[in-house]
Amino acid sequence: MAHAHHHDHPNSQALLGKAFLLIAGFMLVEVAGGLLANSLTLLADAGHMFLDASALGFSWYAMRLSQRDVDERLSYGYHRWQVLAAFVNGLTLMGLVGWVLIEAYDRLLNPQLMLPLPALVVATIGLIVNMIAVRWLHHAEDNANVRSAMLHVLGDILGSAAAILAALTVWLTGWPYADPLLALVIAAILGRGAWQVLSQSAHILLEGVPDGIDLDAIAARLTADVPGINDVHHLHAWALTAEKPLVTLHAQADQNFDLEQVVGQMKTVLSNEFGITHSTIQVEHGECPDH
Repeated sequence: MAHAHHHDHPNSQALLGKAFLLIAGFMLVEVAGGLLANSLTLLADAGHMFLDASALGFSWYAMRLSQRDVDERLSYGYHRWQVLAAFVNGLTLMGLVGWVLIEAYDRLLNPQLMLPLPALVVATIGLIVNMIAVRWLHHAEDNANVRSAMLHVLGDILGSAAAILAALTVWLTGWPYADPLLALVIAAILGRGAWQVLSQSAHILLEGVPDGIDLDAIAARLTADVPGINDVHHLHAWALTAEKPLVTLHAQADQNFDLEQVVGQMKTVLSNEFGITHSTIQVEHGECPDH
């Protein structure tokens, strides 16, 4: 059986690369601004931007890797690099969340002076930069990898907004607790994103059944819709990436049905009804040899 492998559109790669350079470049500015203004929310948001830049860079490089042909060492190709990159990024996010929580707790106990005007200027520019990046990525969000990267940047928009609010509060009221409290808001955003990235990528790496795939429904549909199929068993589903599900299964068929026709009909059902375009099917006329 020949299988078609669809490559990501080159425009998605270009937009990911542009967004990566923009976010990574401004991240350095935000680190300098956070240190100058002694703003924890700005430093936390700079950390978030660093991880966004990592996510964008990983996504861009993984997209390039996934276009490589299969070889003797990686017979499924390089698609899993995207998932591995997401898992590493999620672990790094969790580390950053821990640092922000510890630093915010210390500043709540021992309030520190913050320079609000430099922090306000840098955070405002950061908000504009993130909005530009989201606009770029929106034009290529047909790819799941790009959608994931865009969600990172959308989360950073909330971080920039929190940094702006902290700077405005300190500037207008002089209340020193605004900075660590709003840094905790950023930590909550980071923590939620980190958990989602980690759980989703770990599920794929552990060969879990992809979201939206119901094994019982697949077996029932194949048995009902394909003439000659009496039973479907040893049904397994997993994914190379979130948008590339795969299935293997055994099917018990009547002997008077054409093998090629039965397999073709089963693949049509899997593709049209469940979006599964890569499947391996073993058809048996008698008892399953693997029972």
